[in-house]
Amino acid sequence: MKFTSYILDVVADSVYPARITIADGVFKEIKPIYVSEETKIDVEGILLPGFIDSHIHIESTMLTPAQFAKIVVMHGTTSVVCDPHEIANVCGIEGIEFMIENANGVPFNFYFSAPSCVPATSFETSGAVLDSEDIEFLLKKDEVVALGEMMNFPGVISGDEEVLKKLEVARKYKKPIDGHAPLLLGKELNKYLGQGIVTDHECSSFTEAIEKKQKGMKIMVRDGSSAKNMEALFDFSQRMEYLRNQDGFGMIPAEVLERKIHSPIFDFIVSDDKHPNDLIKGHLNKSVKKAVELGIDIVEAIKMVTINPAAHYGLQTGSIVTGAKADFVVIDNLDDFNILKTYVAGECVFDGENVLFDAPEVNTENSIKTNKKSFDDFEIYFDGDECEVNVIECYNGELITTKSSANLEIINGVVKSNIHEDILKISVVERYGGNKVSNAFIKGFGLKKGAIASSVAHDSHNIIVVGHDSKMMAKAVNTIIENKGGFAIASEDVSESLSLPIAGLMSNDDAFDVASKLDTLHKMSYSLGCKLDSPFMTMAFMALLVIPSLKISDLGLFDGDSFDFIDVIKN
Repeated sequence: MKFTSYILDVVADSVYPARITIADGVFKEIKPIYVSEETKIDVEGILLPGFIDSHIHIESTMLTPAQFAKIVVMHGTTSVVCDPHEIANVCGIEGIEFMIENANGVPFNFYFSAPSCVPATSFETSGAVLDSEDIEFLLKKDEVVALGEMMNFPGVISGDEEVLKKLEVARKYKKPIDGHAPLLLGKELNKYLGQGIVTDHECSSFTEAIEKKQKGMKIMVRDGSSAKNMEALFDFSQRMEYLRNQDGFGMIPAEVLERKIHSPIFDFIVSDDKHPNDLIKGHLNKSVKKAVELGIDIVEAIKMVTINPAAHYGLQTGSIVTGAKADFVVIDNLDDFNILKTYVAGECVFDGENVLFDAPEVNTENSIKTNKKSFDDFEIYFDGDECEVNVIECYNGELITTKSSANLEIINGVVKSNIHEDILKISVVERYGGNKVSNAFIKGFGLKKGAIASSVAHDSHNIIVVGHDSKMMAKAVNTIIENKGGFAIASEDVSESLSLPIAGLMSNDDAFDVASKLDTLHKMSYSLGCKLDSPFMTMAFMALLVIPSLKISDLGLFDGDSFDFIDVIKN
């Protein structure tokens, strides 16, 4: 295939016309040309390298890899580096191999990282355990390009033997090691970095990100469905103050300083976790436009989703140069940034109207192994008329929680929630055959009645439920058990669910169908009083113990600051 077009050269930071030759799926020649009145431009618009999401959990989209590819090629994404630790926590190596096999069935570049923390901690029940031998088995695979995010930073710092073995294996195979170190700074950060961990996607403030960047980390700016850190990390005033401090003697010319102001400073833009109702509206294309709105230069923003991740992970893509894989998108212009066509290995996969490949359907087995629940499973008993309880306090768009307390009434020996103060019950039901249930209290959801439940609960994916009424909590959980996984809402007036029968995490349906069902659930949750934008995703992270400060597992209420369990009732 030969044609002429304008290209964005992310190596030379320029746009120019070129004659492009593609053969065997790669760019064979990129020859700049001089444009005259007689020159024919074959492809209208501008060619960009295909976008690369360098940190995403496909399972969090609730789509199979193949269905995920079908929706994101519409937005110009041609590659992802995905960490399958969600399905690994449920199904182990078998789950990872399913993801690779399904991914190989579509024209899209799926690269994987080996999940480093399965389970994420020893303070929860998971469906599998991956040790250092399993990690070595995975790192030998061609599709696996990195060791996945090392969430057990306390284990790294304390020198946990098995954690260090996994890191050693990654270094042995010369694979990059992804990090996960929320709020980790100072000497403890130094010790963490000393093990060769090089990226972090958990920075929630500019100050945190700058310290990590200055110590050699590559910073992933997260723009997900629940966690959105782009505004904080691209804050113009903080960026300006930082650059002025760097130029303490006024040695940097004004024009250079002006250019630096519009530099992102950080390295990649990633999704981490993305819901289908967001994906149908856009992916990295939308994130790039958002970065530009926050003052980042358009070419620099595009680099964060093309050449930067390609160079870091050693991918043969990410730029329009001779020898690179011919993954590219055609956009109308750099201002409107509309995706006109998407190509993978030189073949058109999205023609502006239709995706030109299909996703195979997956046969499912039931991974939910627990008995039906009754209201009594979700009651907290205590003697007296009143008690003080520890409360998880969650916030819209944030994964980090805070620890607070509340005085709650006791009626007939049962500690009651308080909808007037937004103190609701939260419970985790173990799904792997042990039938354990833990109960606590949470603030921030705003539900006035009913309950919402999910079998997506990072990272072990036990069933999690939030509600005011124990009967409705049991009803929502039992719906999930009947559906082999998914989301459910239950109240006296309404009930609805979204089935996710593939490991309790994914659906066979396409993104539009899943998004439509999820939108229905969101609207129903809002009608019950919920005030969170993404209630199911926020709820899913209430079980992720490695992100501070107070979370819950099937084994109890967990203090992420002391990294130990605490009692629900304080007195």
